[in-house]
Amino acid sequence: MDNFINKLNFDFQTNQLILKSISFIDSFKGKWNILESKENIFLKELRKIATIESIGSSTRIEGAQLTNHEIKQLLDNVKITELKSRDEQEVVGYYDVLEIIHESYENINISKNYIQQLHKNLLNYSTKDNRHRGVYKNLSNKVVANYPDGTQRVIFDTTEPHLVENEMNYLIDWVNEQFNSKSLHPLIVVGLFIYEFLSIHPFQDGNGRLSRLLTNLLLLKSDYLFIKYVSFENLIEQKKKIYYEALMDGQKDRNSGKEIIDKWMLFFLQSLETLIHRLEQKYDGFKTKGGYLNERQKKIKEFIRSNQPIKLSDLVNSMPDISVNTLKKDLQYLKIEQIIESVGKNKGTVYVLKDN
Repeated sequence: MDNFINKLNFDFQTNQLILKSISFIDSFKGKWNILESKENIFLKELRKIATIESIGSSTRIEGAQLTNHEIKQLLDNVKITELKSRDEQEVVGYYDVLEIIHESYENINISKNYIQQLHKNLLNYSTKDNRHRGVYKNLSNKVVANYPDGTQRVIFDTTEPHLVENEMNYLIDWVNEQFNSKSLHPLIVVGLFIYEFLSIHPFQDGNGRLSRLLTNLLLLKSDYLFIKYVSFENLIEQKKKIYYEALMDGQKDRNSGKEIIDKWMLFFLQSLETLIHRLEQKYDGFKTKGGYLNERQKKIKEFIRSNQPIKLSDLVNSMPDISVNTLKKDLQYLKIEQIIESVGKNKGTVYVLKDN
């Protein structure tokens, strides 16, 4: 077996928990991808919220101080020449890469060139990172982990920088081989890639942020489209201690032959389960609150609630300042978003609120 497979040599109980998680995630994936294909406005709002949460959490994990509200204001009014603080530079860089991934993930290969380009984009506005932006470390690569008990341990140490590239090339080739052969479940492959990337720590700076962006990329490329609408980064920020402990549980035996990543894999998969529960709650909340409606559509909804069943003519009489065509479009929109339903045809059509 290769070195990576050895790290997946889990005990029976761990394998059962992993199978349970994967089954749950894949079941939701199938249902969500059907929903996602309809492109309703709930998803647009959820994606906006998740994007801000992801940027805020991922940069704060690394020491930034901006709140989600401050980040939203910054992105709404961003002018590159005005990015004076490092926090602002990191936020806009993260936003740019996340948007690239969301829009172009199908065309981004898992390769050295693409990973280095994403790193370059991530640090694009960070003026102090010009020297090492988009290139692997060319200095001694000594990675020290701070453990919860206050001790420090070296998890990667070499005075030969070319070994960083060798390890990354081996990892990239292995991941692509697994995706092509489908001999391992893609979630296992993604989980292992992120663990290895963080352990190798191939760049001088930005490894944590890039690892979380690559998590999004790999999940999307594996067709887990729901990750665009809920923030993995936000969950890590909230469970940072558990996150690091799961990583370090495997890293403590790095390159010893005893390195097993069961704690990390369970953390990764169970985190996806938690994200699914969060997404379902948020999606149901949007449907209930109707916060996606404009003021006119909210009035139409309330009119139907108070007077149902209603006909188009009833709506026209109650809103004489709004054209018939506009009201028809609003009713059609409310139907598409499953807020109302219609009964009958043509002039006999009546509208009622849909039971959620």
